[in-house]
Amino acid sequence: MDVFALFASRVANALKVLYPEVGADLLARIVVEPPRDAAHGDLSTNAAMVVAKPLGKSPREVATALVEHFKHDADVTSVEVAGPGFINFRLADAIWHQVLRSVAAQGADYGRSNLGGGEAVNIEYVSANPTGPMHVGHTRGAVFGDTLASLMAYSGYEVTREYYINDAGSQINTLAGSAFLRYREALGETIEIPSGFYPGDYLIPVGQALKAEFSDTLLAMPEPEMTAIVKDRVIAAMLELIKSDLALLNIHHDVFFSERQLHGQGGDVDLTLEWLRAKDMVYQGHLERPKGGDTDGDYEDREQTLFRATNFGDDVDRALIKSDGSYTYFAADIAYHRNKFLRGFKHMINVLGADHSGYVKRLQAAVKAVSLNAADMDVRICQLVRLMKNGEPFKMSKRSGDLVTLADVVEEVGADATRFMLMFRRNDASMDFDFALVKEQTRDNPVFYVQYAHARTFSIFRNAGKELPALDFSAEALKVAEIERIVTSAELDLIRVLAAWPRTVTAAAIAHEPHRIAFYVHDLAAAFHGFWAKGKDDVQLRFVNAEDPKLTLARLALVNAVRQVIVNGLTILGVSAPDELS
Repeated sequence: MDVFALFASRVANALKVLYPEVGADLLARIVVEPPRDAAHGDLSTNAAMVVAKPLGKSPREVATALVEHFKHDADVTSVEVAGPGFINFRLADAIWHQVLRSVAAQGADYGRSNLGGGEAVNIEYVSANPTGPMHVGHTRGAVFGDTLASLMAYSGYEVTREYYINDAGSQINTLAGSAFLRYREALGETIEIPSGFYPGDYLIPVGQALKAEFSDTLLAMPEPEMTAIVKDRVIAAMLELIKSDLALLNIHHDVFFSERQLHGQGGDVDLTLEWLRAKDMVYQGHLERPKGGDTDGDYEDREQTLFRATNFGDDVDRALIKSDGSYTYFAADIAYHRNKFLRGFKHMINVLGADHSGYVKRLQAAVKAVSLNAADMDVRICQLVRLMKNGEPFKMSKRSGDLVTLADVVEEVGADATRFMLMFRRNDASMDFDFALVKEQTRDNPVFYVQYAHARTFSIFRNAGKELPALDFSAEALKVAEIERIVTSAELDLIRVLAAWPRTVTAAAIAHEPHRIAFYVHDLAAAFHGFWAKGKDDVQLRFVNAEDPKLTLARLALVNAVRQVIVNGLTILGVSAPDELS
């Protein structure tokens, strides 16, 4: 049960009765939400201000008519006009009791919706060069993308989690050269890693595997043949390393798309460029020199093949072919996103690091072009993470060249803390990750605070079993508890927080902002801990009342609802919900 959606529908229906001429487009703009000040009521709507002007009326006139209509609604205890035409509602206790029953009935599906209607959405995230283990710079985007994918699936989308393997660039040649050096080392040679090569020990097993498979025969092979073999083996080894790193955070992709399949004669890039030419989206011309002398890597002072990116919202047109005849990175990007569209994706989300913020408009232009404006693209940028300890920069031991790896972070604080803390801030804001804080078992540690709330619900049930051993508080018994016994303002306030969960999920999915889920479960944990603390001071508010088993059962239903919604939120976040904390 989504209280806000329920009353948005009731408001829309009231407007249809009062003003039949109001169109569906106006009704779709109506918002029902919590008022900014909880003292003003339970719900607030902008309905009167949305429809007043098209109706030729003042907002307060429309609002007054709506207020009169809702005075006859049994679920509304009071309704009044506020400010320029907002309408504030106070709801009857019965509505909050319905919310509680809804949580019990729906369980893990409470908050789940069909917002996406089964539409396919492709979420591409991580997509790090396959040149070594995941490092801390990749971790935030990995967690963000994976959580967003879970959120979208929970909201009714058919989600494909995708990883784009950058395995066709110059860095792969360097990687192959570095692996070949480790192969020679495995054969007994003394090697020196040149500057610019990959020095990490993670390539030693690759060299040893090459020796085991080929003995010393690679040394005598023609270089192109040897390089092709080494490339295949080292890319495969790095992908397995990357997958195992991501698995430490329970991150698994559905598709690993190789950039190499875009290239070659008759490949996707050739076909895409041919298609763009046929659609007059490509021309021969000169690019203006970028302002400030920033050449952006693609700038060349010559006539060249250009994509009409400005026709699709980009700031400048983009080069597709370099002076040496090879394709630019952006040409491959266009081909890749056309490939996504041809695979059936009209909704695409790319999660990129802060160093790719300049790619947003060009990627969106590419998707508009290759889909003829039939597809949309959202690019989410994840800002940098600073590793801290007790407020000071923290340098961890580094086992892979000069990198702090994802595995290092997980080993230090665990997967739960890593995932939750990285989601406990907007993706577009830089953040400090304090290792000391996430190890504390205090309310200042958000992940502990939320998991402790979940564990506390089990503690309450254990205490109930001790104090009322004959009481049946099975799931079925909780569903038929006398919820109407819950009437105090403290209890109802806690249910109001539970009622916000479906709306929070929907809003987070629409905005592609999964951090809202972390914020919500933290707020719910705070409300629950706060109610528990009140019970310490006021015996009448304790969850377990040995003198009143029926009231106890009703309150246990409330506790179980809190537990369920915390689990629902943590499941989206990919964080465990332990029954006990050590």
